[in-house]
Amino acid sequence: MTAYVSAFDLFSIGVGPSSSHTVGPMRAGLEFAQRLRAGGALERVTRVTCDLFGSLGATGIGHGTPDAVVAGLQGLEPETADPSAVRSAWTDWPAGQDLALAGIHPVPFAKDDIVFAPRTRLPGHPNAMTLRALDADGEVVAEQTYYSVGGGFIRREGEEPSVAGGVHPYPYRDAAELLSLCDEHGLSIAEIARINETATRTEEEVAAGLDAIWDAMSACVDAGLHSEGTLPGILKVKRRAATIREQLEATEADGHRELPGEWLGAFALAVNEENAAGGRVVTAPTNGAAGILPAVAMYWWRFLADSGLGAGNAVTPYGELVGSALIGFGEDAAHLDEAHLSEEERAEANRRRGIRRFLLTATALGSLFKNNASISGAEGGCQAEVGSACAMAAGGLTAVMGGTNRQIENAAEIAMEHHLGLTCDPIGGLVQIPCIERNAIAASTAVTAARLALRGDGSHYVSLDAVVETMRQTGLDMSTKYKETSEGGLAVNVIEC
Repeated sequence: MTAYVSAFDLFSIGVGPSSSHTVGPMRAGLEFAQRLRAGGALERVTRVTCDLFGSLGATGIGHGTPDAVVAGLQGLEPETADPSAVRSAWTDWPAGQDLALAGIHPVPFAKDDIVFAPRTRLPGHPNAMTLRALDADGEVVAEQTYYSVGGGFIRREGEEPSVAGGVHPYPYRDAAELLSLCDEHGLSIAEIARINETATRTEEEVAAGLDAIWDAMSACVDAGLHSEGTLPGILKVKRRAATIREQLEATEADGHRELPGEWLGAFALAVNEENAAGGRVVTAPTNGAAGILPAVAMYWWRFLADSGLGAGNAVTPYGELVGSALIGFGEDAAHLDEAHLSEEERAEANRRRGIRRFLLTATALGSLFKNNASISGAEGGCQAEVGSACAMAAGGLTAVMGGTNRQIENAAEIAMEHHLGLTCDPIGGLVQIPCIERNAIAASTAVTAARLALRGDGSHYVSLDAVVETMRQTGLDMSTKYKETSEGGLAVNVIEC
């Protein structure tokens, strides 16, 4: 039994605005259609319906849930679908038009075939949905209830809650076991994750996959920094990241020093504005918290990677250079010859290796939150989303800054400890207020947690495992109205206008 979740599951490329309310339901719709097709039942279907329960019913429209379900039923995948096609799939559905189930079988469909039942909460999870396929006589051809359990992961009713799948060379159930493995084998947390990944993929595939995740993250940052206008929805929230970018660039052009902390906030705003607009984002580990890891990683990439801090010059407790542990992520160390590269190209290669270390470290930590607590706002409040992402980012930054395994664990603990009890109360059911700014604040917290941990020796009183368990218990105790239902907190105390 292991808690480890692959980086390629934890960091999935999809669409906004929500991993649990958009990506998960889209995958559920897709799987339902695929199962009908695989079982030979597709031709019998003349109608398909979907009931959205609990949190999916309460904030589904603001999160694009019905659009996602319809897109999935039509055979679209979150990783490859045009985000604009997902955004309009249900909202702009023409009356009288057939739905191409699984992309090939036309069935009559109307917008009210999606039913919202926010007051009905199924016992399996707050994010529940039931899909039905009916024949010409109105008889049920197939029916399946799905739970969107956070981070884009789904579970069919009747399935046992799954711990991470697959067989890993270095299984661990909690942070204590993870640190013990590192000590026993003389490995970093990132190396433990890398070796677990190469149980099912080659070194080259792991490297390419991590690079693709980072490319999607950085593209999202760039898109957000260069997009203006107003976000969709009744709040009419104005996008700010592009304006802040222009202000910072103007300040730097005037000869003033760069402002890393302000850029950090801009990076986070950029991602979450893209997410709120339904753009292409990476769940990290959710969409609502998608800006924190890219912002912190971009902060390291732009301001720290070439300064000697985390650029291959720090020594691990095992006496090896941090950079040396990164060689082999798709690169044969025996043939690695960067002498022919320009200084800029060598710096780029080194930053790439650092980002892989960042993501792998974050993966090892994020697995603990997913399997020992929750990464679902509907289940654990925003502490489960933003808190988990902040801890993952803090640990990843500590790793690329040359921190020891215990400093990494300490950084994650500090970051999570100070998000305990954070509620999920989005105004208007939109992933905008307070979600967008919350990512920027959490990115700053992650950097602070990393710097505090790096100033210590890794020893601390409260363990990461204790904080994870506290977060789990707090989520259970938290009132439902503070768990992504928009029935409490800011959602009812701020007038929607």
